[in-house]
Amino acid sequence: MLGNEKFLQLYNYLKNLDRVMVAFSGGVDSTFLLKAAKDALGKKVKAVTIRAPYIQSWEIEEALQTSKELGIAHEIIEAPIIDEIRNNPANRCYLCKKAIFSMIKSIAERQQFPFVIDGSNYDDTREYRPGLKALEELRIKSPLMDCQLTKREIRDLSKELGLVTWDKPSYACLLTRIPYNSELKVEDFIKIEKAEKYMMDIGFRSVRVRCHEKLARIEVDRKAINKILNEDLLQEISIKLKEYGFKYVTLDLDGYRAGSFNEKDWKM
Repeated sequence: MLGNEKFLQLYNYLKNLDRVMVAFSGGVDSTFLLKAAKDALGKKVKAVTIRAPYIQSWEIEEALQTSKELGIAHEIIEAPIIDEIRNNPANRCYLCKKAIFSMIKSIAERQQFPFVIDGSNYDDTREYRPGLKALEELRIKSPLMDCQLTKREIRDLSKELGLVTWDKPSYACLLTRIPYNSELKVEDFIKIEKAEKYMMDIGFRSVRVRCHEKLARIEVDRKAINKILNEDLLQEISIKLKEYGFKYVTLDLDGYRAGSFNEKDWKM
């Protein structure tokens, strides 16, 4: 598998960049990209991770651990909730990406890294990804996309490379847990992160806790709905999420699906 055409194309692509700064979230795609960059460029690679109120703290810790294991220099950038997204507009992904990658690009220029690369993959071109426009405007390179590597191929190659992230579920930032046109509050991000971490700890890997002010709407993989429909477990979940600050706790019977706030106006 590692000798396949796309992987060799990626390796040569990265070799030609010479020095790169990798926007590193710790997810499946960026971990695979960081490993490939390290193999192609050695010490001429640096990872940069954003710490913001809407990014899960446990993902940042995992990113730090991964870069340490790979022996790659790693920098954390602190980012606030910018004014442009404070009310969670529909184009928040574009605005956020533009702000964050402008910060990364500025740091890369000061540290003499001519290229900033990110882990967008080929499947992202087929989905609603407004952040891609911001990357294009800033001339951020997306090697996985350019080499037409799909998510499935990235997972398979990650497994072959021995990366523990090969079967890691996707975890979008916590902005996606809040309805559009709602005020973003740090306290909401804290209770959402605690709730989702708890749900993962009790065995629900693909989970979202959507926040409708005082109400938590839990989405789990449809295959796991029978598992969660246990009276004692539901009671335990309700008690725990109320401890985190929610007043009402509900289960979405349609199950987890990416971007569920895009389906209709969820403003409450």
